[in-house]
Amino acid sequence: MKTSDTPALEQEFEHEPVPLTHRHSTRSVSAVWFGFPMILTNALFGGIITWHLGFWPALIAILLGNLVLFAYVGALSWYAGNSGMNFALQARRTFGSKGYILVSGFLSTVVIGWYAFQTGLTGTVINQTFGWNALAVTAFAMILYTGITFLGVRALSVLGMIAAPLFVVLGMVALWLISKQHDFSVVTQWKGSASAAGAMSMGTAVTMVVAGFADSGTMTADFTRWSKNGRSAVIAAFSAFPVANVISYLFGVVIVAAGAAVDPLTNGGNFLPMLMGHSAILSVVACLFVFINLGSVCTHCLYNGAVGFSHLFSSKMRLWTLILGAIGGALALAGVWSYFLEWLSLLGIVVPPFGAVMIVDLIFMARISEQRPAQRFRGTAFAAWAIGSLCAVIAHVAFPQFGEAVIGLVTAAISYSVISKMRMPRPVMENSNARLQR
Repeated sequence: MKTSDTPALEQEFEHEPVPLTHRHSTRSVSAVWFGFPMILTNALFGGIITWHLGFWPALIAILLGNLVLFAYVGALSWYAGNSGMNFALQARRTFGSKGYILVSGFLSTVVIGWYAFQTGLTGTVINQTFGWNALAVTAFAMILYTGITFLGVRALSVLGMIAAPLFVVLGMVALWLISKQHDFSVVTQWKGSASAAGAMSMGTAVTMVVAGFADSGTMTADFTRWSKNGRSAVIAAFSAFPVANVISYLFGVVIVAAGAAVDPLTNGGNFLPMLMGHSAILSVVACLFVFINLGSVCTHCLYNGAVGFSHLFSSKMRLWTLILGAIGGALALAGVWSYFLEWLSLLGIVVPPFGAVMIVDLIFMARISEQRPAQRFRGTAFAAWAIGSLCAVIAHVAFPQFGEAVIGLVTAAISYSVISKMRMPRPVMENSNARLQR
């Protein structure tokens, strides 16, 4: 039996737009995105931002970052919902039939780096919390996450429907336990740690929020191409940014502002330690939560990478799920995942300019891009990306307080608009006799 004949293993349309007959409901696609940001990592970052800035500035930074993400991911999702194209197909139109290989290959590799990081983190968290063998847990996580991804986008939807509510429930349990020893009425009065004053700016905090989902956010079409239309795709993106993302950050914000965090400078608002030592049942649920929560991130990243590489090599998503799942798992088992965080975060700064160029090209210049003859390599698109990335890197080094991620997005979009208009053929001027005849 072919995989496409089995409902659980439907076609993934790696090389063509998803036909309308195979599109999923808004609820199903939203569940894919909604469950993705509901992760402990966001609670950790939310707490770190609050530790540095204070309650209200942290809240503003988180909201601003999510508005940027919604505008960015929402625009790319709208086009994906209308066209049915995955990220690789979209990048092919903007960057060229050969140029897209660099873009899609780069981002597909980056997300596999995140997959390896989170898989290794699963083993470490379980080891630190329950004392289990880290390597054995990592190996089990690799098999589990690869198996779920192998089932396809519907499995990601089901996982999201489980992961998001579980995150909220356990987060509320943690807050209830905290309330026994801490006064939540003082939360809004938290001004930030005196020792952390000036160490983080509003712009840096906004960039932290944006960079957290810059990679998969840019590749949102892999998920939202399953939407029935552009409107449905935007709703799915909205369920993640700002809704789910803000909620997950808020748990960390409240925990740190209430003074209940364990080592807030490095552990932020991670509430997992607060669930330990109360009852055997709660500990078992917390253990399952680690796998479900981090598994949501890993499966989404692995799916992005598998769709990207399957298109690059004219192959199948499920084959590349097995290949990349094994490669990423091997990196996690080798322990090198712990070195990924800094360079993955830096890459998160230079990734958004890719999406900015695609938004301008595919949406705002749609009439031009749709009529444009196929090209192997579109230097205009790469030049605009390079300018945006360069500006983002300069901002990161020289003035991160202004938000390097946003600077990269804006300069890439403006650069592409200006370069494209400069390269457009000028209209032929009619001669004076033709004008006189009118």
